[in-house]
Amino acid sequence: MTEKILVIGGCRSGKSSHALSLAEQIPGEKRFIATCIPFDEEMKERVSHHQQDRSPDWITIEAPIDLPGAILKHSALSGVVLADCLTLWISNLLMNNISGQELVPEINRLTHAIHHAASTVILVSNEVGTGIVPENALARLFRDAAGLTNQRVASAVNKVVWMVAGIPVVIKG
Repeated sequence: MTEKILVIGGCRSGKSSHALSLAEQIPGEKRFIATCIPFDEEMKERVSHHQQDRSPDWITIEAPIDLPGAILKHSALSGVVLADCLTLWISNLLMNNISGQELVPEINRLTHAIHHAASTVILVSNEVGTGIVPENALARLFRDAAGLTNQRVASAVNKVVWMVAGIPVVIKG
């Protein structure tokens, strides 16, 4: 059985580094599914740093919108697929004018892809539910969508790792 792992935590908690470390231990071809659309120089620098952290044998796939399709397609071609990150994916969907009701089928497509992936899948997500209630409707919709996505993905995977200050804490599996 292939592993399905969610690495979740707050901003700058070490999620991406830990997920990459887990993926490096998996034999076979490695595919990184990037969901980020870098709109400014600071984000472009962040993407560049993440790229430098990966060894050259990684194949990068950009899938800012069709993350479920990318997981299904590329898991059949590799030993491990690492998707980073779910909260950027949710943001991209919302910025493409997908409504809250239209998000649920997309989340269902994602959990379907996780269940049917042919290789190990590692997903990275931000825990956004431990902060204050946002003051505007779009921010609340994002928080709610990210929370629902995290819950559904956590139930679809066999292992959940919560990152706190660079320390991985296994909370499932």
